[in-house]
Amino acid sequence: MRKFLLPLITVALVALPALTARAAETETISPPTPVLTEKSSSTETNPPMLEVSPAPVLPPIKESSVKIGVIDMAKIAGDSASGKAAYAKVKAKMEKLQKQIKSKENQLKKQKADIEAQMPSLAPIQRSAKAKEFQKKLESFQSFIQKAEKDVRATEAELLKNLYESVAKSAADYGKANGFAAIVMNKELLFAGSSVAIEDLTAEIIKLIDGSGKK
Repeated sequence: MRKFLLPLITVALVALPALTARAAETETISPPTPVLTEKSSSTETNPPMLEVSPAPVLPPIKESSVKIGVIDMAKIAGDSASGKAAYAKVKAKMEKLQKQIKSKENQLKKQKADIEAQMPSLAPIQRSAKAKEFQKKLESFQSFIQKAEKDVRATEAELLKNLYESVAKSAADYGKANGFAAIVMNKELLFAGSSVAIEDLTAEIIKLIDGSGKK
């Protein structure tokens, strides 16, 4: 047994200096630069993502409203100074004509009574002449009534036309100055959508046509 151990120990002792010198040489050598290798996709770090701020929430766009004014022509004619003046003129003329009609009517009644009283004493030819004469006066009276009615209507139409033109001008001036898309008579407005703003301008137009309002 000792025969075998002696050669092994001898070999170990011989090799020991060589191993020690090699170890010292290894310590003086700088460690090799590590080689980077690509990592698998499973371990690869994701690049930093840019933080995107959310889009600002804009307020809903409101549908612009369209301003439309309405006026009550009957109220203007009845409440405005211009309308009252026009009505007063028509009324005065009508009353004057009614007095004339009443006077002519009373005259005809009196003439009729006189003719009827004379009829028994008149000859047939005279009766016929009296009847024709009265008939002409009656027809003339009826023509006078028709002419009076026509004259009153013409006066009324002229005054209303002047009032309407004054209202139209005042409405145009007021609408342009206050941003209205249109001004109409209320009887003509049958429908208005939700985007339409309706405003009663009757009082404002009355002020304008009477000269007490501002444009």
